[in-house]
Amino acid sequence: MLEYPKKVYLGDEILDQEDARISVFDRGFLFGDGVYEVLVRIDGKFLLGEEHLNRLEDCLRKVDISFDISSIPDRILKLLEASDLLEEDCLIYIQITRGIAPRKHAFPENTEPSFMMYVLPITLPDINNHHVSVVTVPDFRWSRCDIKMTSLLGNVMANTEAAKQGAYEAIFVRDGKITEASHCNVFFVKDNIVYTHPVSEYILDGVTRKVVLSLCQDLGLQLCEEAIDEKDIIYLDEAFLTGTTTQVASIRQINQHMLYENDDIGPITQKIQTAFFQYRKQPEPVYNNL
Repeated sequence: MLEYPKKVYLGDEILDQEDARISVFDRGFLFGDGVYEVLVRIDGKFLLGEEHLNRLEDCLRKVDISFDISSIPDRILKLLEASDLLEEDCLIYIQITRGIAPRKHAFPENTEPSFMMYVLPITLPDINNHHVSVVTVPDFRWSRCDIKMTSLLGNVMANTEAAKQGAYEAIFVRDGKITEASHCNVFFVKDNIVYTHPVSEYILDGVTRKVVLSLCQDLGLQLCEEAIDEKDIIYLDEAFLTGTTTQVASIRQINQHMLYENDDIGPITQKIQTAFFQYRKQPEPVYNNL
């Protein structure tokens, strides 16, 4: 069951979650005018924490929100302590909006960004053994999917459609090509070649995605950053999702096409899952204290 956090860091205060309130004129509330980031802390250290904060900073730059992220690591530790989670594995959600201003489409001048963060306990398996089903949906979102923005209605609608069909995820199709999933990146395998959509404004360049690309090279796997045609789904050998909490999850079924008739996971996917688990077990720079 989903739960609310015990505490929320809002602005410069740590509050009980039921006391955390924002203005109705916050542009994040009115326009979805903000960005966010999610990272995890395992065994007291942040998994690729620096990479996540670098992406947050990059997204802030892309939407022209001025916020000094150097204050975030200290804030995280204060919130972990206040939430009694310093000794627990946890998920950290960070959101920064443009701030409070009278409603007007154009960016207001001289607004103070609104900062919000919460933490939740999390348990990540060594290897994600879920064998998931996905469905394809038209990619009706805008063309700046490279920005990790809070206005996620398109992703939410797609994931809801997947849930209605009993699937775990929705994968987007734009101009006949598969781009990404509603909250994951997606990879495919055909004839021992690993395929994924190239970095562009049509996908979020996931932190885990980057690690998997590197692991493919380490494993000597042939890698092709090229979008797969939706019509070629029936010819695929394997497919998998990647993400911060998803890690590497095997796809068993796409729409009505079964990649596997049983609970077996494809050999390439297994290699990458094992390699990612071993990667997680490394010390610095995989984990850091920010």
